[in-house]
Amino acid sequence: MTEPLVPRMREFGETIFAEMSALATATGSINLGQGFPDEDGPKAMLDVAVEAIRSGGNQYPPGPGVPELREAVAEQRLERYGLSYDPMTEVYATVGATEGIAASVLALTGPGDEVIVFEPYYDSYAAVIALAGAVRKPVTLRPVEGRFTFDPDELRAAVGPRTKAILVNSPHNPAGTVFTRGELEAVAAVCRDRDLVAITDEVYEYLTFDGTEHIPLATLDGMRERTVSVSSAGKTFSATGWKTGWITAPARYVRAVQTVKQFLTYAVSAPYQRAAAYALANETAWVAELRASLQAKRDRLVAGLEAAGFTAYRPQGTYFVQADIRPLGFSDGLELARALPAKAGVVAIPTQVFYDHAEAGAHFVRFAFCKKDEVIDEAVERLRRLA
Repeated sequence: MTEPLVPRMREFGETIFAEMSALATATGSINLGQGFPDEDGPKAMLDVAVEAIRSGGNQYPPGPGVPELREAVAEQRLERYGLSYDPMTEVYATVGATEGIAASVLALTGPGDEVIVFEPYYDSYAAVIALAGAVRKPVTLRPVEGRFTFDPDELRAAVGPRTKAILVNSPHNPAGTVFTRGELEAVAAVCRDRDLVAITDEVYEYLTFDGTEHIPLATLDGMRERTVSVSSAGKTFSATGWKTGWITAPARYVRAVQTVKQFLTYAVSAPYQRAAAYALANETAWVAELRASLQAKRDRLVAGLEAAGFTAYRPQGTYFVQADIRPLGFSDGLELARALPAKAGVVAIPTQVFYDHAEAGAHFVRFAFCKKDEVIDEAVERLRRLA
């Protein structure tokens, strides 16, 4: 019988996250694959969500988002980055950042359009570009002096007459890079010169380490008017299951995204929106503590991976460490990731699945450090078996 799935989606089966998490459950392994924290966000934020449920705020909220969330997002962008957005026309709530990115790509690109992505990329990027009928054009991030970066010449060469948009993720999952001002200027120059729209995934905007600054692309000259910025409460406030996100963009882009998003999910959970609004306004001190805690966890995991024989790249942000498996005698990250539960009782994510040019990432696996210290310690002790 013919496969019922439409041809453009046949390259996408079960996500690697579902596969590896199921493997962790089936084998009783420590799951350092999927990026979800072991602990919840600030108690006061959780209490606001509970009170919103108990007080009757459980019906459809306004499609664009509850006013208090849109106002809180606008205030955050202004206070933190100096970016001014009208909360009623330039801020829009989405079901997590993943939907915000999906609705943006579907609204702003179409069949035959090309979308530039930096590989390795978050897996939903490839899928939603395919859903739009567009074509992804990868630019590869490679390790240079301990961090992943791109060649500006390769970026410029990737732009063609059908290029419509560039998808920028910084802080970057899974590479852990936070793009520098110089790197962002190279992206901005391409957007300005070739009249491209930028869609920026900034969900890890608060989770940078060692004093590294997150610079929104929209703050660069000429970029506010051609950038759709996407973020969410999930990573910032350790509430990944809430799926509460937002976009900020010029009104004409917001209207375009709304046209698509309203037929995907229409609205976002009202109680979670109100709790996220509270957190943006009141829990930045908690986030600072989270950032310090994650930096220490990062250092703990990097040290353990190095002691186990990996070459580990110390990330500037996010939840993730890239580890080169070649010093341990392995060369295929997908093969190792599937064998790792039996070999060591640990689950990781093979980075090569996030590349079009799989050979560029075949020797990397990704480990998450947003876990309790004792979980990290036990995982790295088990990984010593590989040596």
